[in-house]
Amino acid sequence: MFVRTERLFLRPGWPEDVEELVEAISDEAVQRNLGVGELPRSTRAMRDYLSRPRDPRLPHFFMYLRAPGGPKLVGGIGLGRIEDEVELGYWIAPAHRGRGFAREAVRAVLAQARSLGHRRVVASQFADNPATRDVLEETGFSDSGNERERFSEGRGVPVRARIYVANLTDRPFLHAVGSLSSAPFASANG
Repeated sequence: MFVRTERLFLRPGWPEDVEELVEAISDEAVQRNLGVGELPRSTRAMRDYLSRPRDPRLPHFFMYLRAPGGPKLVGGIGLGRIEDEVELGYWIAPAHRGRGFAREAVRAVLAQARSLGHRRVVASQFADNPATRDVLEETGFSDSGNERERFSEGRGVPVRARIYVANLTDRPFLHAVGSLSSAPFASANG
């Protein structure tokens, strides 16, 4: 499964991406704000991660900027399960932060989630990462008023995280996503 947005191409990782992915994910600024287990930091672990079967209703993508000199890795985004809920998570490489790539990718993945039949998606935000709060609120998520303790591998300790919710059938969500000119499409391998 692939998703194309105005500036990005969201796709699964390929074997030729391994070194670039390991370098980007190994950045401490990336690891620090992950609300899930640590992403692979070695070539072997990354190869294993990329070869694992995935639930087609919970896609994982790497974000690539479509650029004249060739694609540039921007970050990663995907859906997963936490307890009984579908959760969105993403990361942006430090060199690409502050340029709106997270908003663009989140909108596209939420539209994809809706087309896959998900009605609700949650996301977590650590208190010391206000940029995530801004991205979530600007892409149709609402603060649930709840917090959950999440273990941060990058920090090595549990951290309180604010929980945000996107109800994918709500009109405000549809308007927020509708402002994006993305065209999701499935690959033959999808």
